[in-house]
Amino acid sequence: MDFGLEDADLDFRRDARAWLAAHPVGGRSARDWERELGRGGWIGLGWGDGTYGNRTGTLTQQVVWGEEYARAGGPARIGHIGENLLAPTLIAYGSAAQKDRYLPAVARGEEIWCQGYSEPGAGSDLAAVRTAAVRDGDTYRVTGQKIWTSHARDADHCFVLARTDPAARRHHGLSFLLVPMRQPGRIEVRPIRQMSGTAEFNEVFFDGAEATDVVGGEGNGWRVAMGLLALERGVSTLVQQIGFEEEFARVVELAAGSGVIADPVVRQRLVDLWADLRTMRWNALRTLGAGDDPGAPSVAKLLWGRWHQRLGELAMQVRGAGATTGPAAWAPGSYELDDLQRLFLFSRADTIYGGSDEIQRTIIAERVLGLPREPR
Repeated sequence: MDFGLEDADLDFRRDARAWLAAHPVGGRSARDWERELGRGGWIGLGWGDGTYGNRTGTLTQQVVWGEEYARAGGPARIGHIGENLLAPTLIAYGSAAQKDRYLPAVARGEEIWCQGYSEPGAGSDLAAVRTAAVRDGDTYRVTGQKIWTSHARDADHCFVLARTDPAARRHHGLSFLLVPMRQPGRIEVRPIRQMSGTAEFNEVFFDGAEATDVVGGEGNGWRVAMGLLALERGVSTLVQQIGFEEEFARVVELAAGSGVIADPVVRQRLVDLWADLRTMRWNALRTLGAGDDPGAPSVAKLLWGRWHQRLGELAMQVRGAGATTGPAAWAPGSYELDDLQRLFLFSRADTIYGGSDEIQRTIIAERVLGLPREPR
């Protein structure tokens, strides 16, 4: 099961490959790279007819672009939350004014977004949010804390799930707000340093932060939030797997070069990882474009999260004692890791962020299998 590419798709692949070859990342900052992608029209391929300045692309061409980007060694993007989560949500639920205001800036790579969902004490229980938004005329004043917020330090805006009806409980009385991040004294961002030495995640504190845009209407935040979570699959999952394939290939090469591949246990683990990677691809292709499968995002998350951890563990086993040494001498204030060490350490979070494995299994049990709801 795979794509059959038509002539137009092959032409699109050649165009994408040529553009990427002519526009190396070089010494660009992450924000400059977003603007370069925007000038090339590569942001928002799946948004529709190009109304917002985006290039249009079929579902197949979106996958082709993702494959070429990954194979060209394109860097992790700080604009993916705005492009792949916020934009489709606005297209589905936003007003005309909201679309006209925000989508062209995302397509140009000029405005970066982050996602304000998770909170301390709530874990993966999105309905337990305590961040509150009080209406003051046409403005909402947001107070509370979000955590594990990717790219918050770079973001210009944050879409925030907040409680606008203090008397409501659980998934009732929530609203989906668009909050500008440049509000000194009202928004504070604190990076969370991880054991990999990086700080992609952040804590965000809101103290009366102002927002004027609510998507989908006040009190309808749960419906909008669930619609957004359903978008976290399909094309982006397939693209993610291209990166996984490259990481896997490096581990195989390392095992072969060191002779560890002669160990039958290592060979069996490599074969298992290869087979499971193919399974992930076929599952992503099966669900591509399907909007009515409530279990698809959870199944995909369960498949790739633990797989990526197993790959990191095997990479360290293959390295042996060398896994304990860095690419440069470690000293106070210096903490350098190579790519496979970062893979191992960062992948420990894969089964937690984006909804823990336990939450994903509960979703499948209740929404797909129809089992009794978990006691509250």
